[in-house]
Amino acid sequence: MSNRRLHSVIALVFTALWGIGVYVGHANGRLRFLDRLEATTTDLRTLVRGVRPAPDLVTIVAIDDAVVKRGGSYPLARADLAHIIETIAPLKPKVMAIDLLLVDRGPADGDASLANSLAAAPAVLAAAAIFPAPSETVATNSEGPLAGLPQAERFLLPLAAFADHAEVGIVNVATGQSGSPLSVPMLFRTRDTVELSFPLRVATRALDKPLTIAPDHLVLGDRSVPTDSDFALPITYYGPRRSIRTVSAQSVFDGTLDRAAIENRIVVIGASVAGGSDFFPTPFDSLMPGVEVLSTAITHLVAGDGIVRDRKVRMADAIAAILLPMALVGLLAWRRSAVGLVSAAAVMLAWAALNVFAFTHGIWLNAATTLTATVPPVAIFAAVQLWAGGRRAQYLAAQSRSLAQFQAPAVQKWLAHDPDFLSKPVHQNAAVVFVDLSGFTALSERIDPDPLRDLLKAFHARVDEAAVGCGGTITGFLGDGAMILFGLPRAVPDDAARAVKCSVNLHRTVERWIASLPPSIKNQIDFKIGAHFGPIVASRLGGSHVHITATGDTVNVANRLMEVAVQHDARLALSDTLLRAADFHGDGILIGPVRTQVRGRSGALTVWFWRDQGQPSQATVQADVIG
Repeated sequence: MSNRRLHSVIALVFTALWGIGVYVGHANGRLRFLDRLEATTTDLRTLVRGVRPAPDLVTIVAIDDAVVKRGGSYPLARADLAHIIETIAPLKPKVMAIDLLLVDRGPADGDASLANSLAAAPAVLAAAAIFPAPSETVATNSEGPLAGLPQAERFLLPLAAFADHAEVGIVNVATGQSGSPLSVPMLFRTRDTVELSFPLRVATRALDKPLTIAPDHLVLGDRSVPTDSDFALPITYYGPRRSIRTVSAQSVFDGTLDRAAIENRIVVIGASVAGGSDFFPTPFDSLMPGVEVLSTAITHLVAGDGIVRDRKVRMADAIAAILLPMALVGLLAWRRSAVGLVSAAAVMLAWAALNVFAFTHGIWLNAATTLTATVPPVAIFAAVQLWAGGRRAQYLAAQSRSLAQFQAPAVQKWLAHDPDFLSKPVHQNAAVVFVDLSGFTALSERIDPDPLRDLLKAFHARVDEAAVGCGGTITGFLGDGAMILFGLPRAVPDDAARAVKCSVNLHRTVERWIASLPPSIKNQIDFKIGAHFGPIVASRLGGSHVHITATGDTVNVANRLMEVAVQHDARLALSDTLLRAADFHGDGILIGPVRTQVRGRSGALTVWFWRDQGQPSQATVQADVIG
C-alpha cells in the first residue's frame, strides 16, 4: 500500500471515530453547546419552510389586555373565569382546556362558582412539574419504557375543589438554549406517579380514543404518534402568533362571542397579557404566548401533522454523522485538486438541501451533530492537504531548480510545454560551438582538487553566461570543455549569427578570466574555440537517464576546428560556412581564409580565425576579406 493510500485510510478511520464520538456524546447530553446550534439551524429551516395554515381545530380564548382593562387586575378573578366557562359550555365545545394554574385559594364565592362551572362541561386543567434542577439527566442503568422520563420533584396540582370536576395535564415545555420551545414532553413522572401532559390529556379527551404507551411512541386509538426518545413531541410552528384561531375573552363579556368559533372545537383558555411571564420566542415571533405553544402541540396530536423525530430519524442522524465526513474526506483524498474540492462541496450542498427538504416535509434530521461531526475533520484534512501540497510544491520547485542546473532554460521550458520533445530524432540545420581549456589536464596533476574544482566552476560559469546570453543551449559540459548548440528547441534564421556572437564573447570572457588568474595558473592554461554550421540530428540519447544532444558531421567538424585553431596559433576558428550563414560584419579582425584538412574527414574546409582589435596576430596565414 502506498503512503498516500495509507494516509487516506488513517484519515478515514479517525474521521469515523470522530463522528461516532460526537453523536454518542450529544446523545448522552455531554455536548450541550450543540443544542444551541441545533436551535439556530431549526429556526432557519422553519423560516425557509415559511408560514403554513394551521388545521382549524383549536380556538384560543385569550385573556388579553382588553379583559384585564375591563376587570382592572390580573390574574383574572375566579368569578370572571367562571363566567367565561359558563358562557362557552352551552356552545358545546369538544373540550375546554384551561391553561391557568389554579393552585391557590381565592375568595370562597369565586372558587365555588368556578368549581360549579367546571362541572358543566368536559374540561382539562393545567398543572406544573417542579424539577430540582433546570435540566435532568436520565441514569444510564434505567430500565423500562418510562425510564427516559426526567424525574420531577413534585407536581403543582390544581386545588382539589377544581380537580374533582376536571382532568389534569402538565403544561411544562422543553425549550432549547435559545429559549424557543422545540418540543413538549408528553409524559412526566415523580418517584411514584406518571402524569400526562396538558396537550396529550386534551387531545385524548377531544378524540375520545384510548391512549397506549409503547416503548418508543404513543398510540391514540389506532393512530401512532411518533415521539422523541424521552416521549417528547417535537413541534414546528405554523407561523407568528394568532396563526391558530384566537378570540378575545372580552367577547364573552360583550356578548359577541361567535358560536362557530366554539362549537365542536377544542377551546383553550389562556393568558396573553402584555408583560406576562408566559411568553416564548419562536422563529416567526419574538413573543408567542405559551397558550399558543400548547395549542400548537394539541393541533399536532389531533391533526397528526407534527414533525417526526423518532428512533429511525436518530439512526439516520448517526449514519449521517459518520458517513458524510468520511465521504468528504474520501473525495478530498481521491482528488487532491479542484475536482475533489468541487465534488466535496457538491456533496455538502446535497446534504444541506436534503436536510432542509426533509424538515419542510415533516422529518427533523439533526443538523448540529452532523455539522460538528463533519466540519472539523474535513477542515483539518483539507489544511493538512494544503500544507502537504505546499511542501510538495516546494520540493518540486527545488527539484526543478536543481534540474535546471543540468538543462538549458530554453530546453527545460520546451520540455515542460511538450514532454515528447525530441522523443524522435529531428534533422535540421544548426550552429555548433565547442570550447575547451588547454593544459588543464597537466595542471590538475600539480594542484589540489579543491582549487581545481573552483577553477573549473568559474570556467563553466563564464561559458554558461556567454551561451545563455546569446540564446544557446549547452548540451553538456565535457570536463574542461563544453558544447553549445544554436537551433534548439527549433531552428531560427539567426542561429548562425548568435553562434558567432557567442564565440566572440566566449573568446573575450575567457581571455580576461585567464589573465586575472595567478601567474602559476594562467601561464599553464589556454583555451580554444571551434564553431561550424550545417545539418545535424537532434535527439535524446541514453538509457534510463537520457540527455538531449546533437550528432552528425557538423558536430564533428566544430570539435576538430579547435585543433585547427591551435595548429595556426589561434584561439577561435570559425568555418566559412558559419560566417556566410551569419552574414558576419562584427568587430574584431578575421584572419584567413585558409583551406585546411580536418582530422577524420575527407576533403578540405575553408576556415577563418578571429582575434580582437589591438591583439597581436599569432596566425601564420594571410589576412583576407570574406567576399
